[in-house]
Amino acid sequence: MLHPPHQSLQVTAVPQQRVPVRDRDQDAPWHTEAVCRRDEAGLFFAPSKEPTAARLAREEAAKRVCARCPVLVECREHALLQPEPYGVWGGLTAAERRVVLARRRRRDVELKNTGRPVAAAG
Repeated sequence: MLHPPHQSLQVTAVPQQRVPVRDRDQDAPWHTEAVCRRDEAGLFFAPSKEPTAARLAREEAAKRVCARCPVLVECREHALLQPEPYGVWGGLTAAERRVVLARRRRRDVELKNTGRPVAAAG
């Protein structure tokens, strides 16, 4: 008896539904919702002796992933509070995070010198 040739099944990717931040389980760690958990980690961290052009292209690709992430703010704050010395976190490179931290320190000093209360901001 002849059997028809097997046809491969085409699997269509079902878009994952995003839960709005306010409806998320508040006890779940923020990183469980991170888009980067599904991407290659090498995109976010530089290999040794990476040429500048390759690094810039990789960082831009990582930032595009971050831009669509529902926990971008939480990730960025984590990286700023740790502070994370390497990689792209929350859409910022290590150098960009150093700039943000320096600005925050300067702002905090200025606010302290003027006697105004210090407010948390980026």
